[in-house]
Amino acid sequence: MTEQETRELLVELGASLFQRGFSVGSAGNISVRLEDGYLMTPTNSSLGRLDSKTLSKLDQNWNHISGDRPSKEVFMHRAFFRARPQIGAVVHLHSTYATAISCMPTGREDHPITPYTPYFVMRIGNRLPVIRYYRPGNSEMEEEIFEQAKTATALLLANHGSVVSAKTLVDAVNAAEELEESAHLALMLQDKPARALDSDQIEDLLSTFKQ
Repeated sequence: MTEQETRELLVELGASLFQRGFSVGSAGNISVRLEDGYLMTPTNSSLGRLDSKTLSKLDQNWNHISGDRPSKEVFMHRAFFRARPQIGAVVHLHSTYATAISCMPTGREDHPITPYTPYFVMRIGNRLPVIRYYRPGNSEMEEEIFEQAKTATALLLANHGSVVSAKTLVDAVNAAEELEESAHLALMLQDKPARALDSDQIEDLLSTFKQ
């Protein structure tokens, strides 16, 4: 895929997320790896109103080289790319249900969402760490995200939202959507008798669909 095709895909997927309520206003940001650096949504931009020509471009050392200024949460994306060199994209959303889970003291800080469906395990894995609260834009969270991302493809930021990584931009968007729907399902089933996946079923999924 050329850089221009990647730019157009990022705009298309951002608009799709926005139109379906996965982001509102200027909330959320997306980054994708290029051969010579990274593309990122600009600061204070709406995922529903992106322009392929003004997307932020950063070099391989995360220096801003063209386009509008990158998101103030660039360090969040950098932490994932540092920790997981195999990934190609990162999606950060303030989607309603995942954010709701991030506000709840579940007592299961590595497993705040019960795995009810195989698709949650296939796209997110078996760890979803919750990072303690930091003010948005506070770069001090980078090292904590970096450490957790070494063994997790996604995480929740306490009282903030989700951050999801994957090999491709399409995969990252799909995983972010699956995380939101899994959070919705978990809240719907809260305090109800429900059948979750057992440890053998989870292990079978993890070994079959390695991330």
